[in-house]
Amino acid sequence: MADELVDWFNKADATYRTDLLEVNELNFARFDAKVEQRFAEQDASLERHLGDFRAEMHEAMGRLETRLIRWMVGLWILGLGATVTLLKLWVE
Repeated sequence: MADELVDWFNKADATYRTDLLEVNELNFARFDAKVEQRFAEQDASLERHLGDFRAEMHEAMGRLETRLIRWMVGLWILGLGATVTLLKLWVE
């Protein structure tokens, strides 16, 4: 009788262990799928933000280039004016 009871407990324990293992595997699979989904969402969000950042930097570099060209032209005109003035003073 005692052996039968021990066998029954062992079978019940094995059944519960198998069920618990299956439940844990299903839970892990769900968790893994959620983590993958969140990584994919974060990756898409990061790509979108990087695209926006690149566009803003391209626009800012264009404005900077325009300002630098204006300064260069202004300095060339100033230098040319100074050179002409000095040549007039030297010739007289």
